[in-house]
Amino acid sequence: MCRKATCYHDFSPLPSKEFDIFSEARDSGLDIRYTTISDGFPLEFDRHHNVDEYWESMFHDFPSRVDEFIGDLIESSDPWLVPFLVADTIYSWPAAIAKKYNLVNVSFWTEPALVYAINNYYFDLLRANDHFPPTDDLVHSIDYIPGVESISSKDLMPYVHEADTTTLTHKILIRAFEQVKKADFILHNTVQELELHTLSILNQKHPTYAIGPVNFSTDSIKTRVSKSLLSEIDCSKWLESKPPGSVLYVSFGSIVQTNKQVIEAIAQGLLLSEVSFIWVIRPKIVSSIDDSKSVLPAGFEDNVKDRGLIVPWCNQNAVLSNPAVGGFLTHCGWNSIVESMLCGVPMICYPIMYDQPTNRKLVVDDWKIGVNLCDGESVDGAEVALKIKQLMSEKTSVGIRNEAMKLRSVLHDALAEEGSSNRNFDQFIQDLRHKMHVEKENVS
Repeated sequence: MCRKATCYHDFSPLPSKEFDIFSEARDSGLDIRYTTISDGFPLEFDRHHNVDEYWESMFHDFPSRVDEFIGDLIESSDPWLVPFLVADTIYSWPAAIAKKYNLVNVSFWTEPALVYAINNYYFDLLRANDHFPPTDDLVHSIDYIPGVESISSKDLMPYVHEADTTTLTHKILIRAFEQVKKADFILHNTVQELELHTLSILNQKHPTYAIGPVNFSTDSIKTRVSKSLLSEIDCSKWLESKPPGSVLYVSFGSIVQTNKQVIEAIAQGLLLSEVSFIWVIRPKIVSSIDDSKSVLPAGFEDNVKDRGLIVPWCNQNAVLSNPAVGGFLTHCGWNSIVESMLCGVPMICYPIMYDQPTNRKLVVDDWKIGVNLCDGESVDGAEVALKIKQLMSEKTSVGIRNEAMKLRSVLHDALAEEGSSNRNFDQFIQDLRHKMHVEKENVS
């Protein structure tokens, strides 16, 4: 599916061809052209550490750069070579630019459909039901959001619990979900069988297509392109020495930062568990500390050197698909969850921010392919060790592992030639072509 059509957009100059995700496609004969639009910051600017400054600029300044880029592109070519625009739902500019240049507007949502549904209604419906702004710390059951059968207030995204709607996060989300109503089509990076009810309700309001996972295919391990500027460490040799299902993989993704207390608690838990592990500790995973190794407790590496591998970054797909890996301690980023599901690896869930608490609900409560870590309480080393042992023991995790393998089959079936994601993608292309034909007739 991923080879049929691909759209990509980046914000700053990249240093080498290695990060051009279309190079392999071009080598196979496809005419795919790749360029970047500057976000206005130099490459060395730390976008994660200066997230407020970065997104203020993206919200206020970046739209004009996109406008100029698309205007120049259309002016320099046959206008019908640029008939549609695909952009992340979170951006505020696609509707205006699509209208200005007579482009079909395709919105691309990168998180679960459940999170989309909540974002689409949270401001109005939560307010109407006296759940927003929050007036207490009580846990409420919310069952009035279209497409969401029932959800506890504790499982909503953290920004929904904020009373101040003047923050940049709220401005971006409110604006984005006002603008997405003007989209012609909405693509979802999820699988139809996983979120059938939510997607069905959303499709009643807007042409909606579950085409995920879009950044993976059944042979993605062999054709993967790096998703980070960090150099990857090859873990395959180390994993070859480990028994099947014996290794826990620990990673908080490429963006999320945490504090030293959390790192130390996980380190203590890994030490007490006596389980073999690969732990990704990025530079600046603790925002105040540049050296990733210095966030670890003194003597930790020596104590685990025979069973632990600590790396700054690695090929996550390759690690999760290795037979030696039997579990994943994750921050519950959506891409990480999908990668884990594709490999049939159960999870220990420690959500930190953004959509992650809601993603946790899907993994633990709905799909039953993971366990909670600390249940929202402070991270404790003994509790970390307990959950690691629970997940990594065949006796205590047989049910979770069975469910994980079932969902693995669901995702692989969706990506197959006649799978739901391929069928939905084909339907989207058919509907898109029809829409472009209608638009062309109207302009003519």
